[in-house]
Amino acid sequence: KGMWVVLQNCHLYVSWMPTLERIVEGFESSDPHAAFRLWLTSYPSPAFPVLVLQNGVKMTNEPPKGLRANMLASYLTDPISDADFFAQCPKREPFTKLLFSLCFFHAWLQERRKYGPLGWNIPYEFNESDLRISVRQLNLFLTEYEGVPYMALKYCTAECNYGGRVTDDKDRRLLITAMDMVYNDKALEENYKLSSSGTYFIPHDKLDAVEDTIGFIRSLPLLPAPEVFGLHENADITKDLGETHNLLSTVLVSGASMDGGGGGGSGGGEKSFDELVGDLAKDILSRLPPDFDIEAVQKKYPVLYEESMNTVLAQELTRFNKLTATIRSSLQNVQKALKGLVVMSAELEAVAKACFSNTIPEMWLKKSFPSLKPLAAYVADLMSRLEFFNAWVEGGVPVVFDMPAFFFTQAFMTGTLQNYARKYAIPIDTVDFDFEFASELPTSKPQDGAYVHGPYLEGARMNDSLMLDEPQPKVLFEPMPPLLLVPALTSQFKDYPHYNCPVYKTTERRGVLATTGHSSNFVMFVRVPTDKGQAHWTMRGTAIILSLSV
Repeated sequence: KGMWVVLQNCHLYVSWMPTLERIVEGFESSDPHAAFRLWLTSYPSPAFPVLVLQNGVKMTNEPPKGLRANMLASYLTDPISDADFFAQCPKREPFTKLLFSLCFFHAWLQERRKYGPLGWNIPYEFNESDLRISVRQLNLFLTEYEGVPYMALKYCTAECNYGGRVTDDKDRRLLITAMDMVYNDKALEENYKLSSSGTYFIPHDKLDAVEDTIGFIRSLPLLPAPEVFGLHENADITKDLGETHNLLSTVLVSGASMDGGGGGGSGGGEKSFDELVGDLAKDILSRLPPDFDIEAVQKKYPVLYEESMNTVLAQELTRFNKLTATIRSSLQNVQKALKGLVVMSAELEAVAKACFSNTIPEMWLKKSFPSLKPLAAYVADLMSRLEFFNAWVEGGVPVVFDMPAFFFTQAFMTGTLQNYARKYAIPIDTVDFDFEFASELPTSKPQDGAYVHGPYLEGARMNDSLMLDEPQPKVLFEPMPPLLLVPALTSQFKDYPHYNCPVYKTTERRGVLATTGHSSNFVMFVRVPTDKGQAHWTMRGTAIILSLSV
């Protein structure tokens, strides 16, 4: 009959996608009406049929690029573009100013994603429906209440409308901090600043009509500086490095798939694929130390009630043995496969291509600690970790622990707390870590707790006074000073101005949701002394990183 069919949110009906593919595939034989159209809507999904994508006309709806363009789009779409809606709120000045703040907030959330993990741990897909419902709630609350109900507005906007998409608690903290910036009493003052430089502010004389507001938005900078998002100027370098890394990674993968198909010679004296991979495998195998003798270690460091670190050590060595065994066996089999002694299976071919591309083979990552390093840096990092644990086995419990060396850092932290709780006969659930920073590497063990070193600060640095400070220009990561993990009763923690700084295993920051309620990449919070508020460093995206990506 030539009617149109619309199927929305196809990504939610994964099990029906094969049926859809068969239906579309049958269109050619069924000779449908010339006026018939099938419309499909979906988020990007690997389950969406490729055949349908190839045979259809594709349209994408993405937010505009740039803060200015995003705010313009907000004022040009319903309901803000509706003159009747824009004029119906009885509290004109609070409505127009808070509406401008809300549109800035919406654009701010979306544009911050371009800074990668520094902006958001997880890149959320905030969209127009979040803004639309928030605008209608703003109009409703201002109409129904005598004053401005900031608490209700903040909760509905940050916790429900936008916060409903946020799964990471550190991202939720950032979202609420940003909400506090735009919904507050000062927003009703004349020319309230929305950025530290004052480039972005709420104009008191340009909000009476939508056309006037649009004219003011068009005068804003085309490319916003990092300070608009509360970030340091170094964030631009981080963003550019991330984009470059993604581009080169794609090129490397493409190159490996085209050039890594087989052996054969090459002209001009260059080494072939087989020779390069063979030499690399030989080099890594020559550097791998023998496996740890777990039985000997357990005899030397038996399970003791008063020393939980012995158990931690045995668990860590077992994990490293599994990793090195996987690396050793896979490289040895790759060498045999290159010589034609065994069949080059799909797994071995993947290992060879990864080595050729200087990336960590997927087979290794399944047994490995989290790492974003290229292969050469990963092997060097692995050797450093093995040296640390070998020194522990040979020389006894170290004075200062290399915190990034642990496979499972939380086990080390729990062992430290257990030692303290058992020593003083205190319930362990009443104990947690307090923190003290040292200006130089200590030479003797503390009475309680453990010294650690090795992490890096991103988005900040520690100054000579051992306080959080702004990072140096063009310095993206600053080494942390030695840190003393001090077990203490939570009721006896020292009270000082601090920032609850999250500690992550890698610069990616995101991970899967673990049973602890946190991301699997998250380790702990460290209370770092500061003379600035929590909000400043939260907006900066400041975090402690155990393992860099280089």
